[in-house]
Amino acid sequence: MSPPLKLVVGIGNPGAQYARTRHNVGVWFVSRFADQQAATFKEEKKFFGQVATTRVDDQEVKLLIPNTYMNESGKSVGALAHFFKIMPEEILIVHDELDLATGIIRFKQGGGLAGHNGLRDIARSLGGAQHFNRLRIGVGHPGSKEQVTGHVLGTVSQKDEDTIWRCIEEGLHHIPMVVRGDWQPAMNTLNGFRVEE
Repeated sequence: MSPPLKLVVGIGNPGAQYARTRHNVGVWFVSRFADQQAATFKEEKKFFGQVATTRVDDQEVKLLIPNTYMNESGKSVGALAHFFKIMPEEILIVHDELDLATGIIRFKQGGGLAGHNGLRDIARSLGGAQHFNRLRIGVGHPGSKEQVTGHVLGTVSQKDEDTIWRCIEEGLHHIPMVVRGDWQPAMNTLNGFRVEE
């Protein structure tokens, strides 16, 4: 058993122009989670983001959507984690994943940062720790490195958006398990999930 989760973070970019981009799928997830829990976000300047508090079973969980740009996500995550003394292994970061096709969603415990600038900044803010948990939402790779920025900052097609939302709903079913620290059964079921064309 892993320790219970105390913080779930959806990283992305602030502002209406980024709301429907692939880089913001983590924000979609945490916003939907808050809706399900009837939790209300409040602007918290000292944490550089929007914060809500909910309970999953008997565990209090904070939800965070940073107001920073993706590459500075650590400013927000670090401020909140340090204030509430939340350890890296008690954190779940929800983010877009180029290395997974659209229609795939996967849990991951620790490991490398796969060149993701948001995750890199979060690790830096946690004193170099990389053993925080991730929920990786596949957005597919455009095929070449030069196209990546346009891809992640591009507005998602309606078809891909529908597919991503199906992944999000599936991921939300598994949140109570990982909040309790039951990672193995959660990974066994979610990591075999795929939205078929």
